[in-house]
Amino acid sequence: MKFSLWASNSRAWSEVVDLATYVESVGWNGFWLPDHFMSHTADDSPGIEPALDCWTVLAAVAVAVPNLRLTSMVSPVTIHHPVVLAKRVVTVDQISNGRAVLGLGAGWQVNEHRGYGFELRQPGERVTHFIESIRVIRELLDNERANFAGRWYTLTDATFEPKPVQSPLPLLVGTAGSRMLRTVTLYANEWNTWGSPSTVAAVTERFIAACEAEGRDPASIRRSAQALVFIVDSDKQRDELLPKIRADRAIVGTTAEIVDVIGQYAAAGLDEFALPDFNLGASPAQRRETIERFQEEVVGEFSTSG
Repeated sequence: MKFSLWASNSRAWSEVVDLATYVESVGWNGFWLPDHFMSHTADDSPGIEPALDCWTVLAAVAVAVPNLRLTSMVSPVTIHHPVVLAKRVVTVDQISNGRAVLGLGAGWQVNEHRGYGFELRQPGERVTHFIESIRVIRELLDNERANFAGRWYTLTDATFEPKPVQSPLPLLVGTAGSRMLRTVTLYANEWNTWGSPSTVAAVTERFIAACEAEGRDPASIRRSAQALVFIVDSDKQRDELLPKIRADRAIVGTTAEIVDVIGQYAAAGLDEFALPDFNLGASPAQRRETIERFQEEVVGEFSTSG
């Protein structure tokens, strides 16, 4: 089981590079960053928290930290033109000497689309647009000259140089829906989903069925998951916390219990677990302390980490 850190894009650059440097030093596999232009709010009102640009930060981390895989989690094709997005990820792959992962999504965050005037289509059309976008990106990355005629995008004898260092450059899709899962089997190299082990197991059954339906070996697709991790040291802490969180997207327990839960992901065939830093503390010092504890008491129990 490999581990990555999923940092909020609201962090100051000084904290981003500090955390990335730390997790690399202890053998973690990757660094993930959200791709949003505005912070999320529960009621879709305008977000007021800072929001650094994902691909600019990943390019900077690529230079500052020499070994981590660098993943956008995930870049919405409602906001990024697929040609521009492909150029950004290839540039980061060149800068990092082959460590970029393009996480792609269909778009979902209402407040940034509303505030900046990006179109957020109805769910069915949104997936159709996503499929066309990933096909455009695949065409650019994989062919010497790209040709494509779709509803939204056209490529005409289009060169696209330089090509990525990696062959293929990994495309990651995070999804649980049936049409999107089929898209994973046709065009993606990696699949990601949120949830506790039981939640992930249920979605994994659908993922495997989608692979079988399209003749794709599920083992050929790298799998990752994430959940909010809440470390507790007493039953009182646990009891106070449980009513406040989504159980299907969280892991709550002592570090020994969390080791067991992470082991369930590994047993289910997942290659990687990403630790979101969103809930790990109110200050940089608190977040760093929690991540260090997770490393020492959880990750340290997995001899194959990193």
